[in-house]
Order: sequence, then structure tokens, then C-alpha cells
Amino acid sequence: MASPGAWRRDGNLPAELTSFVGRDRLLAALRQRLLEARLVTVTGIGGVGKSRTALRVAHQMLPQFRDGVWYADLSRLQDPFMVPHAVNAALGIADQSARPETETLADWLAGRELLLVIDSCEHVLAATAELVERVLRAAPGVRVLATSRQSLAVQGEQSVPIAPLLVPGDDRDESPYLNESVQLFAERASAVVPGFVVDEENVTAVSELCRRLDGIPLAIELAAVRLRALSVEQILALLIDRFSLLAGASRTALPRHQTLRAAIGWSHELCEPAERLLWARLSVFSGDFELEAAQYVCSGETLPEADVMDLISGLIEKSILLSSSERPGVRYRLIDTLRQYGGEWLDKLGETDATRRRHRDYYLGLAERGEGAWSGPRQVYWFGRMRQEHDNIRSALDYCLRDPAEASTGLTLLSSLWFMWVACGFAREGRLYLERALVASPDPSRQRCKALWVLAYVRSAQGDTAGALEAAEQCASDAVRVGDSIAVILATKMQGTAAWLQGDLRKATALIGVAIEFHRSGRELNPGLLPAIVELAVVLTQQGELEEAEGLLRDCRQLCAERGELWLRSYAVWATSAIERMTGRTADAVFSAQEALRIKRHFHDVLGVVVAMETLSQLALDQGDAARAARMLGAGQANWQMFGLPLFGSPFFGTEHEQCVKECKRLLGEEAYAEAYRQGARMEFEEAVSYAMGEAEPDDAHDGAA
Repeated sequence: MASPGAWRRDGNLPAELTSFVGRDRLLAALRQRLLEARLVTVTGIGGVGKSRTALRVAHQMLPQFRDGVWYADLSRLQDPFMVPHAVNAALGIADQSARPETETLADWLAGRELLLVIDSCEHVLAATAELVERVLRAAPGVRVLATSRQSLAVQGEQSVPIAPLLVPGDDRDESPYLNESVQLFAERASAVVPGFVVDEENVTAVSELCRRLDGIPLAIELAAVRLRALSVEQILALLIDRFSLLAGASRTALPRHQTLRAAIGWSHELCEPAERLLWARLSVFSGDFELEAAQYVCSGETLPEADVMDLISGLIEKSILLSSSERPGVRYRLIDTLRQYGGEWLDKLGETDATRRRHRDYYLGLAERGEGAWSGPRQVYWFGRMRQEHDNIRSALDYCLRDPAEASTGLTLLSSLWFMWVACGFAREGRLYLERALVASPDPSRQRCKALWVLAYVRSAQGDTAGALEAAEQCASDAVRVGDSIAVILATKMQGTAAWLQGDLRKATALIGVAIEFHRSGRELNPGLLPAIVELAVVLTQQGELEEAEGLLRDCRQLCAERGELWLRSYAVWATSAIERMTGRTADAVFSAQEALRIKRHFHDVLGVVVAMETLSQLALDQGDAARAARMLGAGQANWQMFGLPLFGSPFFGTEHEQCVKECKRLLGEEAYAEAYRQGARMEFEEAVSYAMGEAEPDDAHDGAA
């Protein structure tokens, strides 16, 4: 079961998948630099081990940072515009408000003590430098470890060039068996050929091989793979021939970047022609991908779809592709250096644009399938799937936004992803893309109308009621001009949502009611009918029309159950708890609010979780447990900051919250209230949810604490 991504005190460092060999002095130097400077950048050529070294240092230093070590990988970004968003997402900050993301990040980090690792930022250097500078000014307890092929040029930065591994002969007193390059080759070779060891029969050849490869880790690892078919001596002989050719038959050493390219090129030449073609075409993927995607994007007249699986297996055998088993299946990935090499070959073949278009078409089709299935029994699957495909979705959107001829298709892709933006935790990103695409497509059309009401939906989820209303009104105006009746009604619904959040209940009732009547046929089930039912029920509840509101919610929950819909169902259950509370059914209200939380654990719905926790804090007060109420207020507010705009800035949410705070302080006293609130605010996200569910107590919550 997927948990909402959120703040954890330990950080989010990825596991080290292979052992780390050598570099003891470098690791010690980096640890010392990080104690002396707040920004350290590890620089070096591709394949030299920058990322791996930074990850090893980060794991070693984890205990030294109160708020953990956090890792943001920028290698898959294509647009510098997305750097702040990627770092926020890596930190688990689910801020979906309309505030500038650098401001959100700086404010949120201001009181924390952590190490932020920003990996692979050379292609978005200026944007990364600007972000780091802002963070370092605003957050004195934060240190940054970056990896890049060049330094960030930020004041106070200490740049640490990372050299290749030592090779035999660099230290005349060192035994070749203890040399770090030889040890790396031996370790990777034993993974390819179980039982392989460096001994007196092959140590000379292994030593010369490592020297020829300049101690570059990626080159050594690629050479080790050849042991499946060749002896060490054969690998060395072939490599010497290749390097002699590249160096003009001289004994002069090649530059190290040429050494790496030669090693990669050698692996490329050892591939079958069809494998080389697949390698080139796979370079259009960002991050990992599944077999179905590779078959659709990479097949064609010169590469039959039926052959793709066998060719992928061949690339895995040659260590070109990495594979990982994830639910529901296996996924594949090219490491960045090999992806860039493949991309160069794709350019030489003249296939880049055609392959990127097929990539875009595949993810457009996937988005439309997800949209059609979202309100059904596989909703949790689609939640996980679209979060998994996030990098490739971004790549497809970037393709559309770079070419004016693709603008209309970009609008279609963006608007079909409404469920991803709102329900999968990417509202801020969706808004940024939608606004850019709408500027690029100013003429009224059905595609633009849909994008406008999706933008209104996203903005309302951010609590930006004025922005939501503006987009909804523009949608209604354009829809009339192009004759799009569905867009008119959806715009009406979005206008009603804005009226509710602004506190105009009479107007909200009328507008949302119209949308519900139109959608009784079941078209545009979600985000049309279901959100409208829940919102109208909440509006009616606020107006005291409890019986009608509860009837609407009962019908909504039944409709959700029939279709297997969970995300909106959780909101309907939460809204029901408010009615149960108002009618004195406190135990039922607690059960409903906790049931809403239980469902929300399937999704990255930080907003929905903190709204339910707010209700549970009020119910705890009703039950006479002011200390529990105060703890949940603290937990809810601390985590609502991750969403960005506490209580939506809405009078509906704000008034009840302030009443709850005031009553807790009256019952507990200011000092005891502050202590209980602090206990809640210190809870990690999952800990807070477990506490609200009645599953656990906070570590420092004792009877006498309140």
C-alpha cells in the first residue's frame, strides 16, 4: 500500500545497490569539507563516479544531521524551469499552493538542519545555482552537496574535483592486488563470472587493463562485462587495438573523456546492429520504462515489435540496460552516460524527432487510458502507474511545448492528466504546464476549453480561488464561442467551487447544483459529477440542511462503491463525518473520519489527510480529550504547511479551527496546550496518521505531558 509522500526525519537517501570500492581519502576529504563549508560540489567527467561517491558520503554523514539527508536527482530534467519543483518533490514537500516554489522551499527549510544532495545538475546549472543560493541564505542549518561536471559558481562554494581511481603503478609501494581499480574490476567481474578472482596468472593483464581504462569506474565496469565471452587477456588485446587506432597508433595516452567514449563505443560495437538501433531509440525515455512502452516507441519497419523483448535481454546481458522488478512488472533504464551516447547515435540516424513523437504518442495514449479508468476499480493502480511514469510524462510535455506545431496535442495531453495533477500530488506542476500551454495556444478551441477547466480545478485545489474563478470564466466564454456545452457546465461547476471557498454559499449552491443536474447522465463522472456532489453536500451542511446533505453523500458513496472509486469516496466519507458530528453521533463521526484516512493512505493526498486530521482533532475535543485534540492540531498544522496554504485560507476551515484551538487552551492552559501541540508537530507524517487512526501514541506523549 502506497503511503503519502511526506516529511520524514531520516531523509530519502536511495539504497546503495552495489558495494563501494576504494576512495577512502576522497571520502574523508569530502566529509571534512562538508563540515567546513555549506556548499560542496563534486566535479568530474561522466562515468568517474561523482554520484556514487556523493551517495556514499551522504550515507556516512546521515547521523550528523538532525533532520536527515535528502537526495534530489536532476538527471532526468530537461527544463531548468522545473528545478525548484523537482527539489521540493524530493524533500516530500507537497506544497501545491500558488506561491513561488523557491520561496516555499526556502521558508520550509529555514528552521531545519539537514544535508541536501543535488545530483547531476550540469545541464540545469544556472537554475540550480540560483536555487542553492536562495536556500543557503534562508536556511542556515542546511548544507548542500552537489554533483556536476562543472562547479555552480555560488559564493562560498568549495569545489572538489573527483579523479579516477588509482591504477597500478600510481603508488609504487602498493601491491596490485590492493589497488582500488583492480579491486573494482575483480568485484564486478565476480558478479559476471562467479568465482572469478584476480590471481598471479591474470593480475598483470588486469593491471594493464585498468591502466588503459585510466581508472574510470564506468569504463572498468563495462570491460568486466566482457568476461562473459572473453578472457582478461583477450579483452586487453582488443582494447589496446582500439585505443591505438583512436590515438593514431601512438603510445600517447588518450584524454580521459576519450577513454570513456572509447570504452562505451567498444560496448556499442559489440552489440548486434538491431541492439544498437534499440539502444539509440531507447535514449528518448526519461527515467525507467516498461516493455510495452519500449515496444511501441522503438519498433517499426526496421525493428519488428516482436524482436524488442529479445533485444532488451541482450542489452541487459551487455550491461547497457538496467532492469528492476517492481509491482506490477519489470522496468528498464539506461544510465545517463549511456543514454546520452544513444541519443547522439539517434541524431546521426536522423530519427530523433520521429522517435520522440512516438514517445509522446505513447504517453498521450497512456494518459487517456488513465483518464477513462480513473473512476473505476483500478484507481489505485493508475495512481501508482502515473506517479511511476512522471519523468516520461514530463519529457512528452516538454516535446509538445518546444514545438508550436504540437501545442494543440500538448493541451490534450495536459488536460487528460487532470487526475494526475489533482489526485496524484502534482497540482503545482500541472498548473505550471497548463499556464505555459495556454499562453502558447491563445485561440479558442475545445482542447483549450478543457485545459481551462482543468486549470480552474487545479487552482481551486491549491486554494487559489481568484485564479480558479478567472480560468473558469475564461473557459465558459471560450466554450460558448466554440459550442462546447460540456465545458460550459464544467466551468459552471468550477465557478461554484470558487464561490464555496470564498464563503458565498448561496451562489455555490446554485452553480454546483446546475452541474449535478447536467451530469446525472454519468458523463464526465469525475471531475464533473462526484466532486460536485461532495462539494454541494458540504455547502448544504454549512447552511444547516443536514438531511439533504447526508442523502447526497449516501448516494455518492454508493456510486463510488459501485464503480470502485476510492479517491472521491474518501472525501465523501470525511464530509459525512462532519454531519454525524453535528447531529451528536460522535462515535460514528470518528469512525467515518478514520475511514477517510484509511482510504487516503492509498494516495499521495496530503491535503485530504490533513483535512481529516483537522476533523478528528475537533472530535477529540468533543470527547473531552483536549490533549489529544491539541496534538492532532499540531500534527495537522505542521503537515498542512507541506501543502502550502494552511486551511486553504478559507473562512469555512479557519473558523472551526480557531474555535478548537481556543477551547483546547481554555481546558488545558496555555503551557500544557503548547507542549501537547509541540508533541504533535514533531510527529513524522506516517506517525501522525497512525496517531489520528488510534493505532499508536507519539513517542513523547505521556499522561503527564498535557
